[in-house]
Amino acid sequence: MTIRVLLADDQALIRAGFKMIVGAEPDLEVAGEAADGREAVDLCHTARIDVVLMDLRMPHMDGIEATRRICADERLAGVRVLVLTTFDNDDNVVLALQAGASGFLGKNVAPAELAHAIRVVAAGEALLSPKATRGLVGRFLEQNRAPATPRLAALDLVTERETEILVLVAQGLSNEDIAQRLFLSPLTVKTHVNRTMVKLNARDRAQLVVIAYQNGLVRP
Repeated sequence: MTIRVLLADDQALIRAGFKMIVGAEPDLEVAGEAADGREAVDLCHTARIDVVLMDLRMPHMDGIEATRRICADERLAGVRVLVLTTFDNDDNVVLALQAGASGFLGKNVAPAELAHAIRVVAAGEALLSPKATRGLVGRFLEQNRAPATPRLAALDLVTERETEILVLVAQGLSNEDIAQRLFLSPLTVKTHVNRTMVKLNARDRAQLVVIAYQNGLVRP
């Protein structure tokens, strides 16, 4: 099954480079290009898009707002956003994750790694770089913590085992790592993670990490 990719970046040269990488893969296809966030949102509605490679700094509408609009639209529930950034420590990445992005990569990513990342995101298996992302999320939320952030009420629906697994997800462990630590099968862990995402209304693992930090389950 071909994965349809939208390239959203205001620099034509960068889009051209990513287009060559994506087009060289037999299971990937460039389904559109956007020079700003508004175009990216519009194309998600008019073309069948599976994954958006989203630049954060674009004119008219930045990548954060575009991500928020795409991920909040029920009609685009199957669209995943993969943020591309020049800086691994870019706090805007966290804002994009909070808006619903499934993960992030540096723009200097190797072609094979980019292709693999697109496949992972399309399969719903974000977060792509959990250890890097959880450090970034933790630092950002610690620096920008609101004085009185109310606890998410939906956490009361999460069982003790699901909470335990949620904490390990936020610490950057994969399903296989969690399974080994808790003496469970990877399938059982995946089931718990999926149930937790439903209860907390999280699109993927990236949002689980954000929720865990925001509610004090994990600290930097």
